[in-house]
Amino acid sequence: MPDARLSRLDRNTLIFNRYLYHKKCRLDTKCEIPHKWACRMCEKSHTGKIAVRLLKRLGSPRLIKRWRRLAWRAVPLLATALLLVALDQIARYGAERWVLVQLRADAQAAAELRAAVLRSEIEKQRSLPVVLAQDPDVRAALSEHNPVMLRALDARFETLAAGTRASVIYLLDSKGITLAASNYREPTSFVGSDYSFRPYFRHAMAEGAAEHFAFGTVSRRPGLYLTRRIDGEDGPLGVIVVKAEFSGVEDDWRRLAGPTFVTDTRHIVLVTSVPGWQFRAIAEITNEERVRIRASLQFGDASLDPLPIVVEGDDQVRVTMPDGGAERVFVEAAAPVPSTGWTLHVLEPMAATANVAIAAARVLALLGGALLVIALAFGWYRRRRALQKRRREERARRELERRVEERTLELSTANDRLREEMDQRQHAQSALQGLQDELVQASKLAVLGQIAASVAHEVNQPVAAIRTFAESGGLLLARGDTLSAGGNLATIVGLTERIGVITGELRAFARKTPGHLGPVSLREAMEGAMLLLGHRLREQDITLEIDLSAGDILVVAERVRLEQVLVNLLQNALEALTGQTGGRIRVEARAEGGNAVITLMDNGPGLPDAVLQALFMPFTTTKPAGLGLGLVISHDIVAEFGGSLAAANRDGAVFTLILPRVP
Repeated sequence: MPDARLSRLDRNTLIFNRYLYHKKCRLDTKCEIPHKWACRMCEKSHTGKIAVRLLKRLGSPRLIKRWRRLAWRAVPLLATALLLVALDQIARYGAERWVLVQLRADAQAAAELRAAVLRSEIEKQRSLPVVLAQDPDVRAALSEHNPVMLRALDARFETLAAGTRASVIYLLDSKGITLAASNYREPTSFVGSDYSFRPYFRHAMAEGAAEHFAFGTVSRRPGLYLTRRIDGEDGPLGVIVVKAEFSGVEDDWRRLAGPTFVTDTRHIVLVTSVPGWQFRAIAEITNEERVRIRASLQFGDASLDPLPIVVEGDDQVRVTMPDGGAERVFVEAAAPVPSTGWTLHVLEPMAATANVAIAAARVLALLGGALLVIALAFGWYRRRRALQKRRREERARRELERRVEERTLELSTANDRLREEMDQRQHAQSALQGLQDELVQASKLAVLGQIAASVAHEVNQPVAAIRTFAESGGLLLARGDTLSAGGNLATIVGLTERIGVITGELRAFARKTPGHLGPVSLREAMEGAMLLLGHRLREQDITLEIDLSAGDILVVAERVRLEQVLVNLLQNALEALTGQTGGRIRVEARAEGGNAVITLMDNGPGLPDAVLQALFMPFTTTKPAGLGLGLVISHDIVAEFGGSLAAANRDGAVFTLILPRVP
């Protein structure tokens, strides 16, 4: 029995205890301690042997097979992860493209709408100087410089400015001195100010009218100056000026999501929803141009610095918002302001919309990918189970066949007999199909027999006409009237063509059809049926109403068999109206979704209830000499087309034929 203090295992051997069995030390028969780094009782090292045994264990075929199985199981997991990552990236890219297109369209629409609103605001103010330039009181005040008249103009301008929402209206004489102004009550009144240096005054005096956007030297507010020259008998008397400010428009723009601003032809911002952007430029302005603009006092002492906008392509811009705001990405759209040289820009924010759309797309993509992986896994599992089941069944079948062949030769003989019976049944089925085709053909020939008199009458009419025109042509030739004789011959040719059409329709109707389905014109099929039954309709004095409200409808059918169905239905209606005055048959056709609905109705006595319930069963008929097979065959033909045939009573018999429509 070893010493108790020697029975404790070295902790370093625990890693090997998972792979090696605890065996007695073979180096010393007295050692009973399990394998470890060193046997403390015999004081001999077993590290080398343990390592060799561990490597042999790791390289065993069973363990290699296990590792290979684990590797193959990891392949689907890796493929699933790659698929989900790919779907996530595709969804992200697609969502970004979609959001960009939508935002670009929304921004362009918003730009055009706001440009139209701005134009209407300008057009409203443009009419004021035109009207005031024609006002006789304004002309009289300029001509006479009467203080009483000028003070009256002050009050009038004040009322007019309040009503039209103009910033200020004032009158300048020919030297540019303000004589009257709507702000005469305010401390910043324009009355007495000299504006001869203003471009809008000089251009109006030279050209008759001018428009100029500038910074007010007195009011310190920017606006659009609209001027019109007032001419007298001896030359120009002065200039009427209307200043329009756009603070209300800017306030409306500030309530919208993205910045909006208007630039002139020099790319300088005139009107904007961002206060810090006014009189800044979206393009670099040269120093010479900057000096010239400041000298004109058009924009006061504005810096004319570029806006913090960086173009990133695809109508995307990165903007640093004022007052220490963070950078934001926008989609830019621009639209010209009609009747001005201005351009309106709209920046539509992209972050919120893009984030929501991208998140939704990624969630949907991951959900779809997960469902796809689940479906593939379930399909693989089902396939594997089916394959295993098929293999088991195959083994069981082979075993059963072996036992049957060994033990029961009689059962094999019975199996052969059963196969022969199955072949005979197939032959019988083929024969039955042939008999059904013959029955359909017989039904068609029976219909032809019933309408033979009608067709004969249709043929006799052109034959009699041919004889008449031939005899007349002979007389005309005898008289030497070749021109009239040629006309008779042309008429004879047309009549023979008509006979050919009638006989061709008969041959086509009587011919056995191969049964190939294809697009068939419902109008042409109806015309073929009318060609066979037209004389009988006229003979019975029955009114036929055809309403193809949807125009020519193409259905999936076979033309001759479809004509057979229509002839059967029309002939049944004709027989129901026999001996009845005021008979009427109405055929309607309309398109409903992917089907064509044809309704054939008459004003006859209708169908008895007992017959209506078993109408499409063989040998059900209301005719004394009828077989009761016509509607049964018609019902089967329509079913082969993929449609349906139904009957009802509604002020007479109503048959509803539904056929699939060609898209």
